Parts: sequence; C-alpha cells; structure tokens
Amino acid sequence: MLKEIYAYKRRVFYYETDKMGIVHHSNYIRMFEESRVSLLQQAGMPFEKIEEAGVMVPVLSAECSYKTPLRFDEEFAVIPKIESFNGLRLEVTYNIIRTSDNALCAQGRTTHCFVDMNMKPIRTKKNYPEIYDVFNKYIGYEVLL
Repeated sequence: MLKEIYAYKRRVFYYETDKMGIVHHSNYIRMFEESRVSLLQQAGMPFEKIEEAGVMVPVLSAECSYKTPLRFDEEFAVIPKIESFNGLRLEVTYNIIRTSDNALCAQGRTTHCFVDMNMKPIRTKKNYPEIYDVFNKYIGYEVLL
C-alpha cells in the first residue's frame, strides 16, 4: 500500500525576490528540488538513505515555464509527480500553485539519472532493488494538496 504523499508547502522568503518584488526565476528550480526531497522523505526513501547506499541522482535537465508571479511571504505549494522511471532515468514534473487562490505560478520538469559515487550509470532494479521499488511504485502517483 502506498503512503499518502502531500505537496511541499512553505512561504516565499524575502531573499528569493528581485527588485520587482517577485520571486526570481532561478528560485523555482530550487523549489522543485525541495519538493523532490520532501516527496522522497514522505515515501520512506530520503536522499540520505540513497546516498548512504552509494547512489547519487544528478540532474540531467531542468525546465520551467512561468505563469503567475509569486511575491514575498505568499504561501505556495509544489506538487511533484514522477512521470517516468526505468531504473536508470527519472523524469519528474512540477506544478507550483499559490495556495491563497490556487493560481498556477509555474510548471516544470527535471530529468535525472542514477549513478554510483564514481559517476558511472547504474541500474537500480538489479543492484538497488529497495531504491528501485520506491521510485517505481510512485510513478504517476497524484500528490495530495
């Protein structure tokens, strides 16, 4: 049975804003990462555990489309979703919404691979089945708001 996974929520920090008073575009990628970390913690496979096993999950690509700006101290939620995973490659999509009105603020996608500590690609299904199982069972899982 899958654990319920909830969206990552917090407020915008002042340092994340620019001269126009809105979140600087580079910070959305950080918000994506924060939500991935939260998703894995909630699923029972925190990054610390993955790295202790000798596995790293570097980012291969990141993209973001900006829809509605976030401002200082507004609460937002990031809803990550594992779109695909084959044991070597991982794709995660994200929706960032402002919680006060559910406005879509940004959408994005990151792709990742699984490597050992020498940056050599690894197949998690064969060598790290406990890691593989967590990612595999959450493919397409709808995170709760």
